Amino acid sequence: METKSEEEHPKLQVALDLMNIKRAVRIGKKAVEGGVDWVEAGTPLIKSEGMNAVRRLKKEFPKKKIVADMKTMDVGSVEVEMAAKAGADIIGILGAADDETLKEGIRSAKNYDAEILADLIQVEDKVKRAKEVTELGVNYIGVHVGVDAQMKGMDPSELVKNISGATHLPIAAAGGLNSETAPDIVKNGADIIIVGGAIIKAKDVKKATQDLKKAISEGVSIKSEIKKKRGSAEIRNVFQDVSTPNISDAMHREPCMKGIRPVTTEGKKIIGRAFTVRTVDGDWAKPVEAIEEADQNQVIVIDAGGGKTAVWGELASWSCKQKGIEGVVIDGAVRDVDDIKELGLPIFARYIASNAGDPKGYGALDDKIICGGRKVKPGDWIIGDDSGVVVVPKEEALQVANRSLDVMERENRVREEIKEGRTLSVVMELERWEKKK
Repeated sequence: METKSEEEHPKLQVALDLMNIKRAVRIGKKAVEGGVDWVEAGTPLIKSEGMNAVRRLKKEFPKKKIVADMKTMDVGSVEVEMAAKAGADIIGILGAADDETLKEGIRSAKNYDAEILADLIQVEDKVKRAKEVTELGVNYIGVHVGVDAQMKGMDPSELVKNISGATHLPIAAAGGLNSETAPDIVKNGADIIIVGGAIIKAKDVKKATQDLKKAISEGVSIKSEIKKKRGSAEIRNVFQDVSTPNISDAMHREPCMKGIRPVTTEGKKIIGRAFTVRTVDGDWAKPVEAIEEADQNQVIVIDAGGGKTAVWGELASWSCKQKGIEGVVIDGAVRDVDDIKELGLPIFARYIASNAGDPKGYGALDDKIICGGRKVKPGDWIIGDDSGVVVVPKEEALQVANRSLDVMERENRVREEIKEGRTLSVVMELERWEKKK
């Protein structure tokens, strides 16, 4: 069994976490050209393509170690045998699996001259389990922060540092790493750097791989186009980078506010926490009062019941501008549009009208409302652009922001493949995924 001192480090492993083998091979070839050491059949690829994915990668990259990220939890010998016969050199078994599953997997791997990586994802006491699986006889320890956990801003850095003192085995680290963050993971004790998104979502896969190789070999941070998932303090910055379609996709195709469109400033986004207003058609008292109560950079969101009499106009917009309010969203009508356009305050509304009502004071401030058919709570994130307005619940904002960034980066990769001469349907293999009657 190899130890840290016997093997050259660090290694770069590309995780081909894709859903079809043709794209995986195309991207894998560019990664190999860029100098990647090991090629991984990611779990989504294996679940989509089966062992044929492993066979194909072994055929395409015979001189590279092929890693099968099986995430085996039971029947260790059977799944290891399947992967090894298909050409896998290293097979991943979950560290959370029963000891007998790991033992059976280890025995099976030895029969086929393969190796076992124990993936500690979701193991509660990772240091303790690292010691245990080392004693059982695995070949590598995987310190893995999963994609869903990455969306919460987690990374594997501290985990690697803690586990490196608990085992003599090579440590493979995965979890949103790129050429900016990977060198620190190496310094903390990682021997194999596993990278998915920062390679497979890059516009230039070969260059991204070359940058990663240089970063981990020389211990230097190199700027990456694929960003590390950001923390709660950077939510606004992420929403600034992505579009409302990106956000909708990240929220499982959540629809935007129905019928609400930009009416004063096309091409400009609004991003901010909601200050909510409930009123009735034409009653502009509560909307104007909201200006005084709302904080700087908030978005005033007005539920006027879809009324066609204006509850907002130029003078209210001037007050917002002076206060530093981000913008206004109205399920109702706005007037003085030409003047507000000159002022530059973004207004999204259902209707434009010349006539206003009277300030009667019906309704409430800072309460739950419905705007454009979507529920809005005080403090929810409101993002609006030319495609519409979306609502992100405040308790889900960090995950949605990071998933939106992931959607955007994946689309960027697909765009590059289209520019290479393939159509969208060919890139995505749509016919294959069509539901058959």
